[in-house]
Parts: sequence; C-alpha cells; structure tokens
Amino acid sequence: MNPELTLLDEDAHPSSSRDRLACDLQERDRFYSLPQNFYNDPQYHQHDMEEIFYKEWLMVGVVSEIPKKGNYITVQVGDNPILVVRGAGGTIEAFFNVCRHRGSRLCTQHRGKVAKLVCPYHKWAYELDGKLLYAGNEMGEDFDKEKFSLKKVHVRTGGGFIFVCLGKEPPAFDNFLSTLDEYLEPYDMENTKVAVETNIIEKANWKLVLENNRECYHCDGSHPELLRTLLEWDDTNDPRADQAFKDHVAAKEAEWTAESIPFKHASSGLRNRIVRMPLAEGTLSMTMDGKQGSQKLMGRIKNPDLGSMRILHLPNSWNHCMGDHLITFRVLPLGPQETLVTTKWLVHKDAVEGVDYDPENLRKVWDATNDQDRVLAEENQQGINSMAYQPGPYSKTYEFGVINFIDWYCERMLNNMGKEVPETYRRLNNVDLDH
Repeated sequence: MNPELTLLDEDAHPSSSRDRLACDLQERDRFYSLPQNFYNDPQYHQHDMEEIFYKEWLMVGVVSEIPKKGNYITVQVGDNPILVVRGAGGTIEAFFNVCRHRGSRLCTQHRGKVAKLVCPYHKWAYELDGKLLYAGNEMGEDFDKEKFSLKKVHVRTGGGFIFVCLGKEPPAFDNFLSTLDEYLEPYDMENTKVAVETNIIEKANWKLVLENNRECYHCDGSHPELLRTLLEWDDTNDPRADQAFKDHVAAKEAEWTAESIPFKHASSGLRNRIVRMPLAEGTLSMTMDGKQGSQKLMGRIKNPDLGSMRILHLPNSWNHCMGDHLITFRVLPLGPQETLVTTKWLVHKDAVEGVDYDPENLRKVWDATNDQDRVLAEENQQGINSMAYQPGPYSKTYEFGVINFIDWYCERMLNNMGKEVPETYRRLNNVDLDH
C-alpha cells in the first residue's frame, strides 16, 4: 500500500461501487494493470461513462466534415446522442441531438446537410443555433418558444479537430488547442476531405483498446503491414534506439526545420502528446509499399517526407499525420466489453479519387492493423474475464505509454468523483490541468 495515501478507515467496508472503485484506484500499484472489475464490471463501466466520457473533452470529428452552413455530423456518447453542426457565419455548434418536445432524435443520419433542424416525429423546427423556430399551433397561446431551445454541448476546435464536452464545467483546454493550431497549420485542415471511413466493434473494454494503442511491445509479432513503414519507438531516448536511428532522426529534423514544419515533442501533462518521428528509411507514407498514398500533398506541404506526426488525446483519440494524408482514430465505449473504433483517412479536398489516390491502397495498412489489434484486445478481454486473472506488471521501458494512460485515468476518475487523489497522480497530471 502506498504510504502517501489517505484511505478510508481500515475497518470500513465501501458500501457503494463508487467507493469500491475509488478505493481500488487509491490502493493499486501504478506499475501493474488494473483489477478485473475495471475491465468488465457494468457498474464500474457506468462510472467510466459518468466521470470520463460525460465530463472530459472528446474528439468527435474534423472541421472539414462540416464545411458549409447546415452541414452536420452526429455521434453517440453512451446514452447521449450528440449533434455537431456548422452554423451561420461559419460557427460550429454542438447540441444534445434531442427534441425538446418529447425527446426524439432530430438528425438520424451519421452526417448530412439541413436548412433547419427539424424533428422527424412532430416537425418541431430549430434554427442552427438551437433556438426553437416552430412548434405548430397545437401548443396553445401561452406556449413560450424561448424556453425550449436545444440543450447545448460545449464545443471547441483546434488544428482542425472538433472536441465536445458533455459536462457542465469542462476541463481547461486552451494550451492543447493552441498547440494543435501550431502543429497542424501546414496541413490546412479546413481544406481536407474524408477519403475513407471505417467502423469496427471490438469486443473489449475501451481501456484495453487504449492500452493496446499506447505500446508497441506487441508490434513486432503482430503488425507486419504496419512495420513496413512505422518505427516502433517515438523517442530517441527509447532503449531500443541505436545511433543509426538517432542520426536518421537528426537528418530529418534538419529538413523539417528548413521547411518550417513543427516537430519538437509537445505535451500537456499525460492527456495530450504530439511527436513527429521519421518513418522507416526510404518510405514516405503508411502504405503497403511506403510510397505516397495521395499524389496531392496536404496544405502548404511541398516535401512528402514528413514522417508521421503522432497526436494523442485521451481518453478517445490517436492520429497519424503524413505529408500526403492524415489518419484519425476515435474510440467510444458501447458497453463494459464493447468499443467502437472509427478510423478516417483524410486527403487534400482537391485530390481526385482514382487519379491522385486509390482508397483501397490508402486503407490497407490500417485495415490490417485495426483487425489485428481487435483480435489482441478481444483475447485480452477473454483472459481478464477468467477467475485466474490478477493484475500483472507493466514494462517500465516498453509500456511506459500504458502506465501514463492509466495514471491519467486514475487521476481523472478520482478527481471527477470528488475523491482524494494521491499526490503522485496530482504531480503527474498537473500540467494537463493547465494550472
């Protein structure tokens, strides 16, 4: 037991699942995986939704998906349907996708374009800013439309990404958004388009999906397609990094400096991380042959050899940005042992399918990798469900990213529940809170 912690009285028995969860987090060894309940218990999962996915900033899409007034996308966060729409003057608005009459969803498609937001049930109509415009004459003379605007959701953009927060008081976020603006400036994200989009359901807890992503300890034995181009490590301090790799990085950094391409490591505590690293020698993009996936480069980019800029945003997104295309990954829990993983491949908006890029070629590497990761996560889940499971040790060198993710998760869960946060977690996450 960590002596830094102030726990519940030793004779007390936590009476609720929230208290048990808090006690588990306070007592756990930081360098071991979580207890079984965190990966399969319905009550623990509900607390994850309430304290993480209903209170933290979530990446839901990119601005180029809603380029013009009336364009919208929808996303489901737990029990909450969310609508993000481009409003008048180019503003981006977000609402609970719930009619104020009797609660029907307003927009039922994944994406689309509307002049007004009209409920399909009884035709109540709303302006794009959420104000109720029409409810028919049946509501009576004393009906006050001003009281029935759509319920807003906090929405912010940075570097072309769209984030929403369902909580009443969202966490501070300015530092990361400004960093995204700086690092994605070369890509001109407003002028991109989604070339391919896929959705897969992994029968595994969302944390197992993230844990798998946060390490490449498994890559050598599991991802032959990915390792055609991706270097397993993303830091020259990695114990596997030899001098040849360090020289390779230094040479690429000199090229990027000459072209004003940001590459220095940037982070906000443990929640957000940006790092640009070269791809394997002689490769330009994450394709099967390592050649460009799109012949039209993004934004102001002239040199396709930009390696991969990797962007992490906890709890639900990681991304790879290359000179010719960009790949976004979004994670949303569907249940204690089910997770939706959405992958989008973005190219320059003027790139022509069949001329500048082949969608099948663009997606091959990550289609294979996503499916391999799905199998790994599902097998991990099946083993964790066994009565034989107990937390096992992380590698402090090869799985440091997993340790960082779980440290962030523990701090945010305890903080958002109003429980005592161990000083260790506070120290690790203090930059993340923009304090």
